[in-house]
Amino acid sequence: MLDDVPDIEIKPRDAGDKYVPAAIPKELLEPELAKGKYFVDTEEQEPDFICEDPNALSLSGVHVDEILRVAHERKASDVHLTAGLPPMIRLDGELTTLPYKIMKPTDIQRMVYEILNDDQITKFESTRELDCGHSVKGLARFRLNVYQQRQSTAAALRLIPNRIPSFDELKLPKIVREMTKRTSGLILVTGPTGSGKSTSIAAMLDDINSRTYGHIMTIEDPIEYLHKHKRCMVNQRELHEDTYSFHNALRAVLREDPDIILVGELRDLETIEAALTLAETGHLVFGTLHTRNAPSTIDRIIDVFPSDQQDQIRVLLGNTLEGVVSQQLLPKLGGGRVAALEIMLGVPAIRNLIREGKTHQMYSVIETSQGGGMQTMDKHLSDLYRSGMVSYDECLLRAVDKDSFTRLTKGAA
Repeated sequence: MLDDVPDIEIKPRDAGDKYVPAAIPKELLEPELAKGKYFVDTEEQEPDFICEDPNALSLSGVHVDEILRVAHERKASDVHLTAGLPPMIRLDGELTTLPYKIMKPTDIQRMVYEILNDDQITKFESTRELDCGHSVKGLARFRLNVYQQRQSTAAALRLIPNRIPSFDELKLPKIVREMTKRTSGLILVTGPTGSGKSTSIAAMLDDINSRTYGHIMTIEDPIEYLHKHKRCMVNQRELHEDTYSFHNALRAVLREDPDIILVGELRDLETIEAALTLAETGHLVFGTLHTRNAPSTIDRIIDVFPSDQQDQIRVLLGNTLEGVVSQQLLPKLGGGRVAALEIMLGVPAIRNLIREGKTHQMYSVIETSQGGGMQTMDKHLSDLYRSGMVSYDECLLRAVDKDSFTRLTKGAA
């Protein structure tokens, strides 16, 4: 049609790689991106709030372990590598930069590929996602997630100390230790990402390992804390390295004669069903969920199943649940972080509410049973505020029921 318009001369021009991705439909562009033909210039992703320090350290030839050592010295919990920013760390829950130059995509890919084996590189390049572990000798282990954003490699690393902290160091209540003295049943540790679930479970398993004899089996993605053989024999299986799938490992675990089993995250119906069956057949089973409190944990488990199976699962869960520990990490006044915990035990009243589908009544039981070790999240938040460890505003922000928290703190100095 343009040929019919007079006095218009059309001259072809090369749009350049920067504009090609925006002009070509995604389904046509992706095969070319896979070949490396086009590349979005992520080197220009410099955020408005970052000005590079003229004294920033060069990343040329820097191994990722050097960055991890700096992060460890600063007591960071996480390290982030993404194009257009210097390496970043999470310190007491807040992100901050390290004194390095802004990273280019080539910097990140080099640093990440240096610590991956050939199979891991192949998997990442085919799926654009990778979870694995990385150890820095004499320092710590890190849980590594490699992913792609805007056609460049990015990575997040979570620090896992070499030494498993004790119950006392984590300030876990005595009732949690009592919970782990059970010989069978299901113990759940829940909370948002980064709330310390893995650390709490590691402390529980290490306590069992230190005081009793048995066989502990873990199925993890990836392995986080490394457990030594103490009184227990400990076998740890990592997804993709030691087993092809959670489901295969869970099917096989009964033939491996375990006493205590960590099944990791209860992420789907099959994993939840296997955990309940293992708990019912005389094993002590640990699992995690990303739920905020105990009642929502029960609802999440039940809701995974089709409606015609839910009554059966309520009975099974009511018969096997030993306890739920829901936690979140809060910044302390003066630095550092502290865990706020909600604890619900599998006492007869709670078991009956699970079977009857009355999770909305659980808080009444928890509140009237605090002398037996149970506590709501709001009660522990009020205790942390009253002790001067955490600010009122922070506790109020994290409260499950803000009105309840306000009543509990009324009259506090």
